Amino acid sequence: MKKRLKNRNHLKTVGACCGVVVGSIGAVHADTMPTMEELQKENLEMHRRLDTLEALAQKEGLLPSGTAPKMVSALSDLSISGFVQASYFYNLNRPADNKSDGYLWNTTHNSFSINKIKLTLASPPVEHSGENWSAGYRFSMIWGEDSPVLNTGSPSPGFEALREAYVELNVPIGTGLDVKAGQLISLLNFESGDGGAANPNFSQGFQWFYTGNGPSAGVQLAYTFTDKVDAKVRVQNGLYGGPVDVNSAKTVMGSLDLKPDDKTWINLIGFGGDGVPVSKTLIGGSILAGRKFTDKIGTGFEFDYFHFDNKPAPNADLWSIGGWIWYDFTPKVGVAFRAEFLDDPDGFGIKGVGLPGASRAGSAILSPDANGNLSSFTVTLNLKPTPNIKIQPEVRYDHTSYTGGFDGKKDRVTIGAGVSYLF
Repeated sequence: MKKRLKNRNHLKTVGACCGVVVGSIGAVHADTMPTMEELQKENLEMHRRLDTLEALAQKEGLLPSGTAPKMVSALSDLSISGFVQASYFYNLNRPADNKSDGYLWNTTHNSFSINKIKLTLASPPVEHSGENWSAGYRFSMIWGEDSPVLNTGSPSPGFEALREAYVELNVPIGTGLDVKAGQLISLLNFESGDGGAANPNFSQGFQWFYTGNGPSAGVQLAYTFTDKVDAKVRVQNGLYGGPVDVNSAKTVMGSLDLKPDDKTWINLIGFGGDGVPVSKTLIGGSILAGRKFTDKIGTGFEFDYFHFDNKPAPNADLWSIGGWIWYDFTPKVGVAFRAEFLDDPDGFGIKGVGLPGASRAGSAILSPDANGNLSSFTVTLNLKPTPNIKIQPEVRYDHTSYTGGFDGKKDRVTIGAGVSYLF
């Protein structure tokens, strides 16, 4: 019993000592603890410092701005599009060298062809207005058998697959002055160089090559006067200059674009300049037009005139005319017709003109005749089983007045089909 009392007294002594120590500590802490007002002040100061550091880090690109990192935001603004295109065509004349003279696509007769693989990257569309500055860009690359005809054709390294590449700027003047600088696609021709992916016919018409021109580097100004009238003015390397100029001369092109109503458009185009490799001066003009008569019936028109000043050699003229009409039976089935005529009365712009590309050697139209003409009629069936697929069976008839112009003959029939997958 005495032992238990002794232990109990010992525990009381220890508890008393602990209480004195804890109480002393509490007393000391109470003397040094900040007030609630002081804690709130320190908390606000800490938040201000963190906000300052975060703003600085965002400015330097070390932290994301807003709800998404800058890289993710840039990718969300990037537009990626293009298509893959393949075909098979058979020339009933069966040329001995398997090359169809003067035929732009399908470099080899009786062969499956990878015509084009196109990739386009672009910023969001530039806002055209007279209130705010706005900028954007666009560039396209094309590979495949048709690429030598479509792209720059420049021997300079780095340009082989380039179709177009430019920066665009809206200057807030009036309704908005649109400025493009870089490699620009031609203003000429009704048909797009994308062939069947964009055109009602799969094969490209003669006009697109003989009375057209490829992309070239330059600067273009465009201005919209009203909803029905706008204009473009362009200064570029020579009409066939491409991305790198080979002389000091430049070509000027202008287009007056008219929209009489919501179903009709007309482009009046003029061009001229020195420095064309094969002549001193080239001037000319084109009329392009289209009308959508109904939701199912559409039409197109093109007239071109080229005048070559070949001093001291005689001058030469070249002109062409073409028309298109297409009808959609259903959203998935349609038919298109194209007819065209090109006249080279001075024998300067058609005969002997080689088609670009190493695999097209020997494909120029040749003849003992001094001058001649070309005509063509094409029927194309347009099948669209899904929005991304376009299948185009086609029959094309070509005629020339040049003796032996088409692999020893004046007439040619080509049959086949092309398919495009658009993305």
